[in-house]
Amino acid sequence: MAVDVLIGLQWGDEGKGKVVDYLAPHYDIIARFQGGPNAGHTLKFDGKKFVLHTIPSGIFRPDLINLIGNGVVIDPITLARELDFLRNAGVDYAHRLLVSRKAHLILPTHRYIDAASENAKGKEKIGSTLKGIGPTYMDKTGRNGLRVGDLLSPDFPAKYAALKAKHLVLATLYPPIDFDLEAEEKRWMECVDLFKSLQLVDCEYYINEAIAKGKRVLAEGAQGSMLDIDFGTYPFVTSSNTITAGVCTGLGVAPSQIKEVIGITKAYNTRVGGGPFPTELLDATGDKLRAEGHEFGSTTGRPRRCGWIDLPQLRYSLMLNGVTQLVVTKIDVLNTFEEIKAAVAYRYDGKESTQLPYDLCQTEITPVYESFAGWQQSLEGVDSYAEMPQQARQFVARLEQFLGARVSMVSVGPEREQLLHVISGQ
Repeated sequence: MAVDVLIGLQWGDEGKGKVVDYLAPHYDIIARFQGGPNAGHTLKFDGKKFVLHTIPSGIFRPDLINLIGNGVVIDPITLARELDFLRNAGVDYAHRLLVSRKAHLILPTHRYIDAASENAKGKEKIGSTLKGIGPTYMDKTGRNGLRVGDLLSPDFPAKYAALKAKHLVLATLYPPIDFDLEAEEKRWMECVDLFKSLQLVDCEYYINEAIAKGKRVLAEGAQGSMLDIDFGTYPFVTSSNTITAGVCTGLGVAPSQIKEVIGITKAYNTRVGGGPFPTELLDATGDKLRAEGHEFGSTTGRPRRCGWIDLPQLRYSLMLNGVTQLVVTKIDVLNTFEEIKAAVAYRYDGKESTQLPYDLCQTEITPVYESFAGWQQSLEGVDSYAEMPQQARQFVARLEQFLGARVSMVSVGPEREQLLHVISGQ
């Protein structure tokens, strides 16, 4: 069997966790391949809300294996908190949660440097979640990071001390901040012991042997394509490859093993933190989108910036990821709008184009919008795509036409049962 991939196509927060949870019964293994606790995947079922930051979103489905791949960076404190949460929720994860030995560890001093660096930027802040993600990936590419497998090495104390000493020297480059390093380090060391109770694996061998045995694998992306370190709105990006290509290096699988690529987009657009956002609405309409969509970060709690859906940006993300099917989430947030808009082109540098400029940060862009009539009715109780209002289906059809991609599902509410399959011709 091959690996299917689920990817966010915007700036994150597209509803990936819910879709993974919904699709999970069709797979044997759910695998996270990049990112860390800066991700926040929200799931709602049985009237309850669950938020995961490191653990794959298939953990609530009995008998499914959940794998944290080598491309993920792990904070033992955050992971311990998530495991406590699962235990309290009655989730038996002991034999279903696997961790790659090659996954890198986030140290307390990584978070210290992250906070100090962001604080020193002043108005130039990039919107870091302050989880230590960037400094951890810097140590990874600098070839002096600590990995999960190092925890079992007799040399671990010395390796830890050396990396901590390096970080403390780096910290002197920034103005002092309020950070209780001693207390955070004590918590971190206590949480490190939990790895001894988890199943540690050589991810690349495990995943390829599973594929050879016919196991079905779903690779779960974190953040969104526009936050990719290479192809996102640099420097307002994350520190990993959030696109499909990251699956290969984040799990240890060949490109030829990838089959379906499921791209997730909201019916509108959001972004957390700084950086360019061509369709952002700094008015009452943007405020309404935020209120109707409950748009506050699941990781940081920060209010999200909101705007209309951006089709040139989505076409760019589809191209990078090789998307084979599209899922549109939170279309119900648009229920009360009389008019709905979608950007279909950009005006910049004296021309009109559907291509993103090299540097969105430095290019002044005016979106060209297409308007749609709203349906102005609730989608509560809608059980099939055919039952959706005609205006809503016309909106989805236009997305398919512009993007050249098949919409396979539409989400009409937060619960896992509110994902509707789109059948061609409906």
